[in-house]
Formats: sequence, C-alpha cells, structure tokens
Amino acid sequence: MNNKPLVSIIIPTKNEEKNIEVCLKSIKSQAYKKIETIVVDNNSKDKTREIARKYTKLVFNKGPERSAQRNYGAKKAKGNYLLFIDADMKLSKNVVKECVEMIKTEINGGIVIPEKSIGKSFWAKCKALERSFYIGVDWIEAARFFSKEIFNEFKGYDEKQTGTEDFDLPQRIKDRFGGNSILRINSFIYHHEGNLSLFYTLKKKYYYAKTAKTYAKSNSKYFKQQANPLNRYVLYFSDPIKLFRNPLLGIGMLFMKTTEFIGGGLGYLISLF
Repeated sequence: MNNKPLVSIIIPTKNEEKNIEVCLKSIKSQAYKKIETIVVDNNSKDKTREIARKYTKLVFNKGPERSAQRNYGAKKAKGNYLLFIDADMKLSKNVVKECVEMIKTEINGGIVIPEKSIGKSFWAKCKALERSFYIGVDWIEAARFFSKEIFNEFKGYDEKQTGTEDFDLPQRIKDRFGGNSILRINSFIYHHEGNLSLFYTLKKKYYYAKTAKTYAKSNSKYFKQQANPLNRYVLYFSDPIKLFRNPLLGIGMLFMKTTEFIGGGLGYLISLF
C-alpha cells in the first residue's frame, strides 16, 4: 500500500443530501484503497456537509460554481492523481484501480471513465438511453482522471465555464499532445438521474449554455461538432434497433434531446447580448 500512489477524489456539492452518501460509499468500496476524498461544498442549505464528514475530514466550502470548487479541491489535494466526479455519481468497484494501472503504463494526459445513467422516472430512462449512444464516442466523452502534474500544467478547469469545462480541459490537453493522449478504461461510473423531469433537464441546459460562448471561442472545432443537432441525430439513428427497442422511450428521448437543443440554443443566444 505504501508504494502505491495516492489518488485524490474531488466532489463538488450543493444541496446533495439525497445523493452524496451513495457516492461516498462507492469510494469507500473501491478495490484500490489508497484514496483521499475531498468534498468541496457550495453553501448547501441541507445536510450535505454533515453527511460528508462521516466519510472524510476534508470537507470545504467554496463557490461560486463547479469549476472553482474543483480547482479548490485540487489545491487541497495531496494525491499524485486527481479524479473529479459529481455527487450524483456512483463508482463501480474497479474504477480507480483501472485508472491508476493505465496511467502508470501509458503516456497520457487524462482518462475517460464511461458513464451509464440510471433513474426511476420516464425522462431518466430517456436520458439513460441517450447516454448509451455516447460510450466510446471521443467527441462527447470527457476525461475525469488526470495526473496532478498535468492538471496543474494546464491550470485546471476554466472558471469562466459551467458545464462545458468538462470538455474544455481534456480538449486543451489533446490539442497539445494529440488525440492519443486521452485514454479510457472499461469500468463504469453510474450517474443517478433520480426522478429526472423534462423541465429540470431543460433548465440545466439553458443555464450551462449561458457560459458556452467562452467554450465556443477557445474550442471552436469541438463546439461546432458537439452543438450541431444533426451530428447527434446521425449518432442515434446509427443504431435504430437500440433506439426503438422500446418505441416510447426512443420517441421520448428524441423529443427530450430536441427540446434540450432549443433550450441550450436560447441560453447561448441570450449570452451573446
């Protein structure tokens, strides 16, 4: 254990009392044990910090947004490697183990961990279907695991961005070191969508899109590919059997994604004025 590198897992939170314990339990259950857990809260009004302190002493308060929370957590981290996850995520058992093994044997700038969505509501199931199309698609998946050296070299996440910072950092790394610098493991992160509503997902896309102009300016090639609805629909219809295995879910997913593009487009246009 003493010879193994320390991994710092950083979790930004805000009113996450419903999710945070499942997330922290999944960290405690990792096959790889040399981990420190850092929770950076943003003025939660619920019991998020109280629950987090049952699992780690490294609980801080910082805002105003997720990028700043993540960068603050990285400054507090003592680990050789950094893993950034959200409070509504659950790590499968071998995630950290696979990341450490890969990053030690390969020259790379970051590691993608594929995600699966799970949830109870109809719209959560639609989101799970949507996310299933993104596994292995390099212009959608984003790296979450980095060496601290690389993270610091690229000055971490862009604090002017919210939502798009996930893509921005790995793409800056790829631009310098090439596409092969971002690798991926096989173990999954499970994203708990809960009782996701259509209104909530539209509100989130609208909110994130308000800082997308910063991302579009610095990552114009990637932004055009990701923001073009046609690229997504081509991806979905590339596997029509999966898309319409459950016709109601398939139609619901396409409707949800169309409305998300409209909501995101409005947020982006408003940010330009």
